[in-house]
This record gives sequence, structure tokens and C-alpha cells, in this order.
Amino acid sequence: MRALFWTSLLLLAATAAAQRTAINDLGTGMYLGQFEGGLYENGSNLPPADHRSAELQHAAAVRPLDRNGNPSPDGRIVLLSIGMSNTTQEYCATNNPAPCSAWSFAGQAASDPSVNHRTLAIVNGARSGQTSGAWDAPTDPNYDQIRDTNLGPAGFTERQVQAAWVKVANAQPTVSLPSPNADAQHLIRQLGDIVRALKTRYPNLQLVFISSRIYAGYAITTLNPEPYAYETGFAVKWVVAAQIEQRRGARVDPAAGNLDDRNAAPWIGWGPYLWADGMNARSDGLTWARADLEGDGTHPSQSGEQKVGAMLLDFLKHDPGATSWFLAETPRPRRRATLP
Repeated sequence: MRALFWTSLLLLAATAAAQRTAINDLGTGMYLGQFEGGLYENGSNLPPADHRSAELQHAAAVRPLDRNGNPSPDGRIVLLSIGMSNTTQEYCATNNPAPCSAWSFAGQAASDPSVNHRTLAIVNGARSGQTSGAWDAPTDPNYDQIRDTNLGPAGFTERQVQAAWVKVANAQPTVSLPSPNADAQHLIRQLGDIVRALKTRYPNLQLVFISSRIYAGYAITTLNPEPYAYETGFAVKWVVAAQIEQRRGARVDPAAGNLDDRNAAPWIGWGPYLWADGMNARSDGLTWARADLEGDGTHPSQSGEQKVGAMLLDFLKHDPGATSWFLAETPRPRRRATLP
């Protein structure tokens, strides 16, 4: 009977997920007839010009800093991950602190000659079991643990953290959209609190790239199945939109809170969007096979970790706000000697 129950739950989840379109493919279409697609406004997957301009301004402020946070040619730029078990698996996989597994994001970046290996330090701060509520205040113990077990032993300080990848979710959600009490609506508030907590702990933080969950249509537990994994994407979309609208009109979103990127928060935007409807390929070809997930259908297997790691690496190698500090410096051509 128990096996039959979980089999039925799996089939129901897969059927429900099949009715969803990846947000980056939805465009101006509507989820549940109410929520417009696209990662950014008007169904677009690119940030509007004013938000991109703000990103570039923050990116220009990213530079090597010494342990006291002062500019130094011998300083470092720390890129930090924040999140749960999936996040730490995809960012670093089996080891925390480094060295990270070769197939994870950090491992792939370490072997990529185009990545800045001189001043960039990739540090995994994500932790297993640490859901959104464990990151939403600067006094949360996780931040002390990052300082004491990840940054400090590697020779870094909180003042050198200037960019972050955030991927969080809640455990055991029970209310889905369109309810105003949906988990996605709750996650907007948490994400706003998280980016403010990050700015408090890391005063030189400039850029935060947020990703939502991978596909959970194979889940056989209630940890974070569909439609909740899919709907975390709308929480990310809405908190980013809140910062854009606040900068335009000085209106603080009542759910997200103050996201003024001049003082209260870093610039925030989408990182790679990771959700696809199982084996129904996204327009860019992304799929999630059952083998990409562990037995619980929620956590990524090695192939899933590698897939997310590759997407994050590709994103940072091409996003205009990341290339200046994530990629290795391009050697300037030598001037030809002038003949007498």
C-alpha cells in the first residue's frame, strides 16, 4: 500500500508539472491565467535597460580588496553561494570547504582557463538543510559559520565578498498559487530579507544573482515538490521586479521591503533559470531526466549537479555584469617597437 501511495503521488506530480511552461518560454503568456511569464517585465528574459545600467554600475565597483575591504592589486574578489542542500551540491558538490568536486560549478570553473584565477575566489557558503528562513536575518548562525569555517580558513573576510549566487526554497510547502498565502508569496518576503541580510554581513556586496528551483516533478516526498519548485521562479521574478520599480518610483514593495541598491541592498537580478518540464525540452533544449535526480526526486544526482554547474558557469561567463570580474583579464597587445 505504501509503495502504491508513493507511485500515485509521483504520477500526479508529473501530470501536474506537464501542464506548466518554463517561465523563460512563457513570454507574455499567463500561468494560471494571472501571472505573466518572462524572467523580467513584459515577458522578456532580459533585464530592462535601466536595470542593466544599474547592474553595470555595480559591476564597475567590483575590484580586488584586501582583508580590510580596501582596494588592492593583490586583493581578492569573493563570489559566495547562499542556500540549501541543492545549492551546495550544485555549487561545490561533495566538499565544503574546497576543494570542490570536479563536476560542480566550482570544480568546472577551477579547470576553465577563461575564468579569473588570479583575483577571484569562489567560496561555497550554502549548507544542507538550510532553507530560506535560515538566511533571512544577519544574525542567523549560518553567517557566522561561513565567516569561521569557509572565509576565514581560506584567508578571506566578509569585506571581500562582492558577488553572490542565491538559491533558496522552503521545506514542506502546502499552499500554491494563486492563493495570496502561497509559498511563492511568502518567499518574496524572505528573499527581500535575505538580500538585506547579505548587505549587512557583506558591506561591499555589489551583485546578487538569484536562481529558482530545478524540476521536482519526480519528487516522491513532500519536501518541495511541484508546483512549488516551479512557482519559486515567480517569487524570484517578483522580488527583482520590486527593486526595479522602487528605483523608478521610490515605492517600497510591501512584500519585498526596501531594496534600494544605493544602501539597503545589493543589485539583484536573475542568475540562470534552471527549471524545465522534465523530458519536455525547453526552447533552449534543457531537460531533466529521472537520472538527473537522486532517489527522492528532489536533490540533484551527479549529472544534475554537473548540469546546473555548467549553466551557472556559462551565465557568469556571458552576463554583462559579471564578465569584467569573473573572466580572466585579456592581455593587452604589445606595442611594436618604433624603428629608428
